[in-house]
Amino acid sequence: MPALREVIEIKRTLAGAEKRFACQLLDGDAHAAVLLWIAPAAMNVHGVELPAGTISFGHFWDDRSYNVYHWLGPAGQTLGYYFNIADQTRLAPGRLEWLDLAVDVLATPAGRLDVLDEHELPPDLDPTVRARVEAGVRAILDRPAALMTEIEARSRALWPVAFPDAA
Repeated sequence: MPALREVIEIKRTLAGAEKRFACQLLDGDAHAAVLLWIAPAAMNVHGVELPAGTISFGHFWDDRSYNVYHWLGPAGQTLGYYFNIADQTRLAPGRLEWLDLAVDVLATPAGRLDVLDEHELPPDLDPTVRARVEAGVRAILDRPAALMTEIEARSRALWPVAFPDAA
């Protein structure tokens, strides 16, 4: 099996900050991609414990108002789904860029479904951007089970690409 290609995920915030993550491309084209990132250390994200070695399958689209990180434990069990309301997702060879619109939705297998960080939206946010945020949240909350089923199936299909020795 060929080695995975490195991709730099570039996340920009409304405030202009930028974060970069070295990931591997599991699948993708000019319009959608799934990236692999493995957490080097334990993290706690809004009360969800993610141990060191947590596997993140990042699902990105240029025609959806969100992306989602599907978190799996080192043994492959789903820990959660972290949806980022997003805009300006651009896929190019070796890089994936997106604008984080601050609001997130956290879903867990136990049934938790929380909209997060709405307080981070600036009061003078452009109405077009605010409408994009609202549409993104609605797109998730209107069908969370279907989205989680879709993401779960796509991640499971790519597991052997990420971990060919475990397949």
